[in-house]
Amino acid sequence: MPAETPSQEWNASRYAKNARFVSDLGEPVLDLLNPQPGERIIDLGCGDGALTEKIIARGAEVVGVDASADMVAAAARKGINARVVDAFELGFNSEFDAVFSNAALHWMKRDPEAVIQGVRRSLKPGGRFVGEMGGHGNVAAITVALCSESESYGVKDAAAIIPWYFPSVDEYRGRLKSAGFRVEYIELIPRPTPLPTGMRGWLETFAIPFTNSIPKESRANFLDEVTERLRPVLCDESGQWTADYVRLRFLAKLSND
Repeated sequence: MPAETPSQEWNASRYAKNARFVSDLGEPVLDLLNPQPGERIIDLGCGDGALTEKIIARGAEVVGVDASADMVAAAARKGINARVVDAFELGFNSEFDAVFSNAALHWMKRDPEAVIQGVRRSLKPGGRFVGEMGGHGNVAAITVALCSESESYGVKDAAAIIPWYFPSVDEYRGRLKSAGFRVEYIELIPRPTPLPTGMRGWLETFAIPFTNSIPKESRANFLDEVTERLRPVLCDESGQWTADYVRLRFLAKLSND
């Protein structure tokens, strides 16, 4: 394994090409947020702002935050108030009515509790935290294939490269309650998800930490071999690829005190 675990890299153009389905499938969690005119809301992990725009369209004032400068620049080009912010160090204090997050919290593996505590500090009394993320069992087949193929290329501890945090309902409910939230709704939702650019497009977008652990001259072959390992279970007879997604969706509130 490399001395330092490779990190995920975000490119707004690549994301728009291979992963637009992420925001397109975000309507149910947006409905759970139910933004109201005049509310101040953080979009945590806003990406290129595709869902942020929809929150704004409902009349809320939104601050989009993301760790990727390229994604923030793409959101800003849409006219969104977007900022490069480390989710582990949110610097807001009792300023917002809600914090919203779609498909981002599972990338904040290093310290989920710090993220939740930052969300809590950002909210006014009675504020709500609404999100959807990968949950326990998300992309299980893809993860096994990536780890197995990485080890065949000499990576000693492929599990250490896994960049995602996919909690169970009980685990994440416990974290929210420990931070002072009242959990009003939390559920694991199996959601097999068609991939518009196939498994290779998904891997090129989301599996960069694994790819970067492989020598550069071998990366194309590595991605081809991972894809072929997955073909029997995630590709149908017509050639349509479907990712084995399981989402964790929740609504949690602070007391009004």
